[in-house]
Amino acid sequence: MRVKTIAESAEEFGVSQRTIRYYEEIGLLHPERTAANKRLYSKAEMAKLKLIFRGKRYGFSLEEIKEMVLLFDQDRTGKKQLEVTVDYGRKRIAEIEATIAEFQEMKQEMEALLTQFENKLNQFEGEKAHE
Repeated sequence: MRVKTIAESAEEFGVSQRTIRYYEEIGLLHPERTAANKRLYSKAEMAKLKLIFRGKRYGFSLEEIKEMVLLFDQDRTGKKQLEVTVDYGRKRIAEIEATIAEFQEMKQEMEALLTQFENKLNQFEGEKAHE
């Protein structure tokens, strides 16, 4: 895989170039630079971008994403990165399960209210038919 420009990288992930520059500013990315100071993203940097966007999709904070992504640079075995990712993943799943339970409860409450409202509406219509 050849290196990609910031424009190509932004297009591949469907984000603005500014977004990618921001990730560089906060230390998540370290693109190579050409003699003309243009950013070039290697296979490793593209993999980091993929992890960043996957983390965002799953609801991780940028701090959590940063920790998970940068751990591989500290431990090339990937063991520590996996440990932290599993820990964060389990916590995120627990949060998602809690949210699902809240939505299920809300749905049941709304269904009960709708049934009451429909019954009341039917009563009105029945009374109107008898007038």
